[in-house]
Amino acid sequence: MSLLPQTDIDVITKRLNRPPNLVEEGCFLNLWSEHCSYRSSAKHLRTFPTVGERVIIGPGDDAAIVRLKGDLILAIGMESHNHPSYVDPYNGAATGVGGIVRDILSMGARPIALMDLLYFGMPESTKNVYLFEHVIEGIAGYGNCIGVPVVRGETCFDSAYSGNPLVNVVCVGLAHQKDVVTATAQAAGNALILMGSTTGRDGLGGASFASRDLSEESESEDRSSVQIGDPFTEKLLIEAVLEAIEAGYVFACRDLGAAGLVGASSEMGAKGDLGLHLNLDNVRLRESGMTPYEILIAESQERMVLEVDPADAEAVLAIAEKYDLNASVIGEFTDDGQYLVELEGEVVVDLPITFLSGGAPAFESEPEMPEEQVVEAETPEIEDDSKTSVLKLLASPNIASKEWIYRQYDHEVQIRTVMKPGDDAGVLRIDDETALALSCGCNPAHITLDPYNGAAGSVLENAMNLACKGASPVAIVNCLNFGDPDDPLIYWQFAESVRGIGDMARTLGIPVVGGNVSFYNESDEFKTAIPPTPSIGMVGISEDCHVPGMGFADAGDAIILIGETRAELGGSEYYRLYGCAGGSVPVPPDGPQKVIDSVVAAIGAGRVTSAHDVSSGGLAVALCEMAQAVGAEIDLTNITGVTGTTGATGATDVTGLDPDAVLFSESHGRVILATPDPNTVTRVLQAQGVSHRIIGEVGGNDLRIKTGDDGAVVLLSPDEIAEAEESITRMMR
Repeated sequence: MSLLPQTDIDVITKRLNRPPNLVEEGCFLNLWSEHCSYRSSAKHLRTFPTVGERVIIGPGDDAAIVRLKGDLILAIGMESHNHPSYVDPYNGAATGVGGIVRDILSMGARPIALMDLLYFGMPESTKNVYLFEHVIEGIAGYGNCIGVPVVRGETCFDSAYSGNPLVNVVCVGLAHQKDVVTATAQAAGNALILMGSTTGRDGLGGASFASRDLSEESESEDRSSVQIGDPFTEKLLIEAVLEAIEAGYVFACRDLGAAGLVGASSEMGAKGDLGLHLNLDNVRLRESGMTPYEILIAESQERMVLEVDPADAEAVLAIAEKYDLNASVIGEFTDDGQYLVELEGEVVVDLPITFLSGGAPAFESEPEMPEEQVVEAETPEIEDDSKTSVLKLLASPNIASKEWIYRQYDHEVQIRTVMKPGDDAGVLRIDDETALALSCGCNPAHITLDPYNGAAGSVLENAMNLACKGASPVAIVNCLNFGDPDDPLIYWQFAESVRGIGDMARTLGIPVVGGNVSFYNESDEFKTAIPPTPSIGMVGISEDCHVPGMGFADAGDAIILIGETRAELGGSEYYRLYGCAGGSVPVPPDGPQKVIDSVVAAIGAGRVTSAHDVSSGGLAVALCEMAQAVGAEIDLTNITGVTGTTGATGATDVTGLDPDAVLFSESHGRVILATPDPNTVTRVLQAQGVSHRIIGEVGGNDLRIKTGDDGAVVLLSPDEIAEAEESITRMMR
């Protein structure tokens, strides 16, 4: 019985004038999988804006390269490790970290920061808590050991992730431009060296495993598809590869990730329009009796392939020996365009290299908009008063403090971290003048109701997070996580999400420089697909290192709300809390670039003491998150004003907002600033023509929010806020 669909067998047989042998079938099975070839998604991904003045290398390599300053560059990548993290949560998550770190390393960059994006079933389930806890342990155990700080993350809970959690990881690296290498092989006659750990049977068929649904038996049957990581070997591999690159020995480099040796080596040759002759007798094995099929497709961790001049091979092998790593010359690039593999003198694979890597037929189905989804929602019957609703929101899993997670990570290793996890964005200092800001996440609830606006809003949300640290966004990466693309609804959600991301990226002038697609995220056990989850990673640059914190700091500071609040409660945490489906999803405002520029300019003026983006939970939650150490007096009654007139501060009143919409709407493009100098900040905002208003003053211990003309006040003490936000910590004890 063939491993491949009959349609693929027919295409392959016609091209080769013979049927493929079993080893060749295994190569095609993995390299032609959705995970490696993007057969269902490539035509949509090509619509992303991918170029910009800072972009040196865009999509298509292990990671993107973006100019930072002078001869310094950033390497940026993002990957998913979803199915392995369900089958074996510790090792699945750990090797997800290891893989994306090696992607950055393969570009010649030293990894300097990680972000993790986690989507799980509700924590009331014992199994979900087990998966969640062990994924966190895996990320911490690997990242802490290799010395790369986790500086930002996103955690989302929804029952639809119970059978298929998502683990997405972003990594950023730093290098001098002269040390950048790519995965494109350079010349026939050059040697291919395999360096790192030995090759075993772990991770067999990982790429094809990632391209199918999870079954009820996956936890036992698919365990061999999960790689086993060794962070201590990874740390040695980082140093050895960087030393070889800095010495000028390496012409091209690739991580052995999806599809193992056959994936990395054939892609290198195909990119360089070269062939490759491999001798598997030279591959260092950790298990006896391994077949050529197993040697080629195993995804054993901590392995890299390097193209070097044969005259430098011994020097590279000596570097590997210095770091106690396995290394051997396993092949030679050729000019015949063939991927030829031998074992014990027998040819086991003989294929046109560009047919194996890059020749998968694309699926050309067109997305069809499904029947109109429910948009309007009945106003939920809520007996709770506003204070009770606020406290319940603060205690909900998607809003509660995630300190239990990030306190397990070493976020200060490498001593660059300026802003620790728990804020809008992580911040790393590069030098006295330059800092990086990093943000990640998306809003699956918004995207489920409106994939286009929800995905566009997720891009804007991340850009606003960076702006709150005084950073201008420069690059986007993504992991597009969806269910089975053969389902018309899911494929439409995917296409609309891509369109939304692309349009907002163009509006903001931020190129999409890399990422991956993860389809088939559904399970037989729960008979459901995950919500559409196009998670975003974004990097910004600050030129003056003035980085305000999120929390209120100085009594007497004026509090300014930037942006307009609308009655947009569809997909909100408030509606979720009270079981209300549907509703109007937030639509990104016109001119979002002006809002970002105005926030960056106000912070750059040095007169902002705290800044916070308004997102999940709306104004009420954002204000509570800011009032951790110092309270404030807030008046939101003017937001429920009568007309659309513009006042002296440039604010536009909004008609017809009730107090619940004012408190809990998740309208995009809003930021809360605190400043001792409102006149200076106001002048900056007026120059940009951005809607804004003064809504209060920092001071006192409690947070007092006036919400209506009747004088109603929501009064929250620091202890009440802290008690509500600790819900997850208490659950995990």
